Amino acid sequence: MKFTAAQIAGILEGTVEGNPEVQVSKLAKIEEGTSGSLTFLANPKYTSYLYTTKASIAIVNTDFELENDIDTTLIRVEDAYKSFSKLLEYYNQVKLNKSGIEQPSYISESASYGEGLYLGAFSYLGDNVQIGNNVKIYPNAYVGDNVTIGDNCVLFSGAKVYSDCVIGHSVYIHSGAIVGADGFGFTPNDKGEYSKVPQTGNVIIEDYVDIGAGTTIDRATLGSTVIREGVKLDNQIQIAHNVEIGAHTAIAAQTGIAGSTKIGKNCLIGGQVGIAGHITIGDRVRIQAQSGIGRNIKDDETLQGSPSFGYADWNRSYVHFKNLPKIVQTVNQLEKKINQ
Repeated sequence: MKFTAAQIAGILEGTVEGNPEVQVSKLAKIEEGTSGSLTFLANPKYTSYLYTTKASIAIVNTDFELENDIDTTLIRVEDAYKSFSKLLEYYNQVKLNKSGIEQPSYISESASYGEGLYLGAFSYLGDNVQIGNNVKIYPNAYVGDNVTIGDNCVLFSGAKVYSDCVIGHSVYIHSGAIVGADGFGFTPNDKGEYSKVPQTGNVIIEDYVDIGAGTTIDRATLGSTVIREGVKLDNQIQIAHNVEIGAHTAIAAQTGIAGSTKIGKNCLIGGQVGIAGHITIGDRVRIQAQSGIGRNIKDDETLQGSPSFGYADWNRSYVHFKNLPKIVQTVNQLEKKINQ
């Protein structure tokens, strides 16, 4: 798809300086811009690249002043960074604007769906599935029996939603993510053999949630595993049965959360964090990468380490960790003096 400078300025409510008919069909960093690409300048340290870039169009702030002549057409806006982000969102919507039902695909006779459905080839919609308007389900996706999916959701290729799960509005589930697999429930007998505990609950995903590629969210043993509104989950996260994650919490890749743990709202959790089961983490908690959490955490705490403790204490202690060989050497020398 190609867009002219005039069309882009109309989308962004900006003004064109240069050729309004110049066309672009791709996006680029300012230092990597080529003919036919669109870029932006928001950070002053990249200003020099504006005079060397080969990009056809550049978005700049209204008050930006040129020091030399350039061939690139400018679009002036109030905030170049926000405008470029808006354009990225618009571009993504256009790029993903698929519609229709491809074949082969399977839709149960008891399934229902709203307007604007896109169903990719080799996808499956089970019995009693209910799907809202403008939902896009890409090839090789699976939607099990009795699943409800709200409006404006996207399931990318290979995403799986097991039976009885509830997906809200404007939820994005990326490739390879699995919602509603069995929780890790087994009970040992006298011989040390394990019998499976049936996982009869479901998963509830509220509105505006993003679920990264390869992330797994297990169904509850009883009741529901719940991901609240606005939660953002990175790739390859494991969320166990009966976990609840509060609204607008963001979690980075490779974090694992054990069963029945409750996490508050507006938390930030770094990558490779391990969180034990049956604990409660408060609101606005910050957990640094690779930390291990094995206890209840109060609101507004910032933690690091494994097992974790206060972030400021950890930083002070780390100074001593680095100097430990010298400290041991000093202690040994003092002991020798004392024993002489």
